[in-house]
Amino acid sequence: MTRVPPPIAMLAELTHRCPLACPYCSNPVELARQDRELSTETWISAFRQAAEIGVLQLHLSGGEPASRRDLTALVAAAREAGLYTNLITSGIGLSERRLAELDAAGLDHIQLSLQGTDAAMADQIGGYKGGFDRKMQVAAWIGAIGFPLTLNAVLHRRNLHQLPRAIDMAVEMGARRIEVATVQFHGWALKNRDALMPTRAQAAETTRIVAEARARLKGVLVIDYVPADYHGDYPKRCMGGWGTSGLNIAPDGQVLPCHAAQTIPHLRFENIRDTPLADIWYDSPAFNAYRGTDWMAEPCQSCERKTKDFGGCRCQAMAIVGDAAATDPTCIKSPHHGALQDRARAHSESADAALTYRTAPGKPIPAE
Repeated sequence: MTRVPPPIAMLAELTHRCPLACPYCSNPVELARQDRELSTETWISAFRQAAEIGVLQLHLSGGEPASRRDLTALVAAAREAGLYTNLITSGIGLSERRLAELDAAGLDHIQLSLQGTDAAMADQIGGYKGGFDRKMQVAAWIGAIGFPLTLNAVLHRRNLHQLPRAIDMAVEMGARRIEVATVQFHGWALKNRDALMPTRAQAAETTRIVAEARARLKGVLVIDYVPADYHGDYPKRCMGGWGTSGLNIAPDGQVLPCHAAQTIPHLRFENIRDTPLADIWYDSPAFNAYRGTDWMAEPCQSCERKTKDFGGCRCQAMAIVGDAAATDPTCIKSPHHGALQDRARAHSESADAALTYRTAPGKPIPAE
């Protein structure tokens, strides 16, 4: 029996509403409508329950969390519960006054997304004209108030050439950290592999740029790096291991081991409206499905890496192989690895592929 430690972090997806339409959005393709979102009172109860079972860090996300009118009240409640609170935002919907209110309510940190390093790229990828200029204004307000800042740059074939400038921008903004996140193919990104898949050469160049920047900016800027999955030899330790260190709550209250877990069709996820968070974390079949290593088949079961990467990403195995218990095909030991490499090459060569933009909740999904 796997000993289950308490969770350290919780991602609260307050809403799927968002002014941007990023084609790599990690939200599910079936977005939760506003009338299914948790109430202020239920979110506050969830924060208290999270603190009681050991959560230390709360990440307020979406969609765009600033779409919630009660955002300041939620931040205040998180502070009262004793949680370190990070706001993950596009910046759209935040005014100087609202940021000051969030500061007074106890917001600890802001993570600002970056779709590109100039208006042409950022507005094209975000599907929101004027978004880049607005984001730069919000970054200035964040700096003036003094919030600790992380810049989150999601990179893909169309904007990877802008990485050096993105790193420079993080330094110029006074950010403490930048997350260099090569796009992960879940949610809307899975529909856009032909348009977004980086080439193998781009993936290698990104790794080189990150290594050089880490050496050059040591003590100035922390650089977190999410490398390209499909071009690697071994999978990442997804979420630190399934149900090991963190959990997500979706806008409608479903409690998930990760943001893409709903793509595994045989799992049933319990709802914070109906079941206490402690019971879900420790006892729910979904959270226990892939904990530890007992569930693993070969080649994972006898692999020396099994307690390092825990077989990789269950959702990625589901998306690519159709079996959530399979070895992540990004692993060189997977029998599906060669086919994945061929597929990645084909996706990366689809130079003229159009973007399928994320829709608003309740709107029809664009045709394939």
